[in-house]
Amino acid sequence: MFNNASGNDSRRLVLAHFWVAFIAFFAALLLGEWQMYIRSPLRDWIGNPELYYRSVTAHGSAMGYVFPTLVAMGFGYAIVELSLKQKLVGRRWAWGGFWLVVIGTVTAMIPVSMGLASVLYTFYPPLIGNPFYYIGVVLVVVGSWIWVALMSVNLYVWRKANPGATVPLPMFANLAGAYLWAWTSLGAAIEILFQILPVALGFKHTIDAGLARVFFSWTLHAIVYFWLMPAYIAFYTIVPRAIGGRLYSDRMARLSFVLFLVFSMPIGIHHLFQDPQVGSGVKFLHAVFTGMVSIPTLLTIFTITASVEIAARLRGGTGAVGWVKRLPWHNPMMLAVAFSFIMLGFGGAGGLINMSYQLDFAIHNTQWITGHFHLIFGGAIVIMYFALAYDLWPHLTGRALKAGRMMHWQLWLWFVGMIVLTFPWHVVGILGMPRRMAYFDYSNPELAPQAITVIITFIGGLLLVASGLLFLLVLARGHRSATVTLPEYTFSETVHVERVPSALNGYGLWLALMIGLSVVNYGYPISQLIGLPQTSVPAVPIGSQP
Repeated sequence: MFNNASGNDSRRLVLAHFWVAFIAFFAALLLGEWQMYIRSPLRDWIGNPELYYRSVTAHGSAMGYVFPTLVAMGFGYAIVELSLKQKLVGRRWAWGGFWLVVIGTVTAMIPVSMGLASVLYTFYPPLIGNPFYYIGVVLVVVGSWIWVALMSVNLYVWRKANPGATVPLPMFANLAGAYLWAWTSLGAAIEILFQILPVALGFKHTIDAGLARVFFSWTLHAIVYFWLMPAYIAFYTIVPRAIGGRLYSDRMARLSFVLFLVFSMPIGIHHLFQDPQVGSGVKFLHAVFTGMVSIPTLLTIFTITASVEIAARLRGGTGAVGWVKRLPWHNPMMLAVAFSFIMLGFGGAGGLINMSYQLDFAIHNTQWITGHFHLIFGGAIVIMYFALAYDLWPHLTGRALKAGRMMHWQLWLWFVGMIVLTFPWHVVGILGMPRRMAYFDYSNPELAPQAITVIITFIGGLLLVASGLLFLLVLARGHRSATVTLPEYTFSETVHVERVPSALNGYGLWLALMIGLSVVNYGYPISQLIGLPQTSVPAVPIGSQP
């Protein structure tokens, strides 16, 4: 349970983050489905491509910046009280950070909705949107930095009260996500503050687009692992307990989180394989480290699969694979983790193509990329956001969450919808269909065979919209059900009590490696581009381009 002295306010704080996150998520979901509809042969072309890119910008910004950030923040505040069993220090600051995110979201979305900032969530220099879009994004980031600071402060207070004690795994993992976000968000922050905003505000009229893309690559891929952190925390600290088992290894869990912290930063330039301003040596280095990030993923797959097997055997499961039948498939958490792993497997396999310097040429900027990141984020990650919300909701509302059948339908619809959505994108990506296209002329004989794939993805999107709506209904019904007396909220326990090495009970070593590798992998291309003369190009304000 939440700390008795402050429980109600802490619950309101977490619920506020979750509700705004999930409402933003559903709005962005509707925009995504609209985009697929107007690109499909099911209707005539709307005639104005700017409307499409306006929608893509709003969809990407809400899904990429607002939704996962608020989930991570709300979940992080819950973890402080539930795992450290102490009152959240700095609650007023936490509310301040929340309102900064909300105000920043509104500030950014107003110019986007007016067609003044259709630059996509990647900012796309030398296109320059209305300055209030970038100011809004900065406010969202600043609000999240308050959360990062509060996580550090609360851990410091806990350590002071518990000298020499092992940091609980949920809080240890929570700090990994916070520190990763603090460091990776610097790239986009530098790009906005020192390159884009001066142009958007009229102080400059040129921008070094190549350098801007390098700074954004600092954020572009590592942000995926920030999105991933709440899902992985749920894997390790909620799933084993929720399905009646135990965590296979606390130390392997900690190792996975610190390796994500180290390896997820120096890999973003693999998104710039086709960009001429970055040399092949740097690209090769980033390709190598992109492969290294698979290590914590494989550790996680092994550890969680072992934990799931333990749960099955505790329920009487026997045999090499017979234990699978004894798993609690009626449990939404079991269903969610199974679906998440399947989508993670497919998405990860696609990622091996993206990270290859040679193979990337075949699928770069095609619908393959769209399918890949939707399968990872929208699939493997978001479905675990649903599951952790279901698990926490009774403890946040004090009311029962009795909608088991609806939860099952919701998770099944999300899984099937995401497969139906993303698999055709992979197929047409191999055939060369470009991404970010507002219109396809299906009367062209070369494109006509691909029309059916766009219709299929539209159907997949309908399933996702239905799933998202069911999710909101389940949570809303949870506020109206009967009040219940709940036992103390617990996280997963390990099979054996393990001695945690000091290196896995703190972050000094891992933060040094994270910063050091980032400096090595980004320092040279950034310093080289800064030193080159005449690399800036004229900025193109939205609305002025032909």
